[in-house]
Amino acid sequence: MPRLAVAVLASGSGSTFQNLVERAARGEIPIDVVAVVSSKAGAAVLERARRAGIAAYECDRKAYPDDAAFSAAVTAALDRHSPDLVCMAGFLHLYHLPPRYAGRVVNVHPSLLPKYGGKGFYDLRVHRAVLAAGDAETGCTVHFCDERYDTGPIILQERIAVEPGDTPESLRAKVQSLERRAYPEAIRRIAEGLVPLGSR
Repeated sequence: MPRLAVAVLASGSGSTFQNLVERAARGEIPIDVVAVVSSKAGAAVLERARRAGIAAYECDRKAYPDDAAFSAAVTAALDRHSPDLVCMAGFLHLYHLPPRYAGRVVNVHPSLLPKYGGKGFYDLRVHRAVLAAGDAETGCTVHFCDERYDTGPIILQERIAVEPGDTPESLRAKVQSLERRAYPEAIRRIAEGLVPLGSR
């Protein structure tokens, strides 16, 4: 089976990036992570990438006047590696996709979209909203990205019950466990042709 060249967009510690790299090394998903682009200066994911021998680029969002300039810098970094697939992994800024990456950028979000998506809904903010609404279940969503936050076609979702006594922190831990399984599974489906990619 052909291996997909994957670039990762991240903003933080890089735990999702690390999960993908380790699963690829174990042969669980047929990908090669070829580059990491961080939207935050000095993010820990950059050091993780360098230790793994993977190209790492810093496109600090604060260094650009607007989303368009920032997105152009991210695209320039990605274009150096011509990835088959771009995986957002805790990437907290809007990325305007050029046409050649349409249908080739995926994200994992810590809720059952369309619930609790959009600008400002990330990390504990999502889990606080779930608890405030009294939802009986929560989970994660892997989806293709478009020009807005947390929209685009859904690839898969995984669900878990919200239990009495759950806190935002306990839900975060549970949902992160789901994400570690769901994201690689979605990527595997893409790599095996079960989920089609957009044209380049």
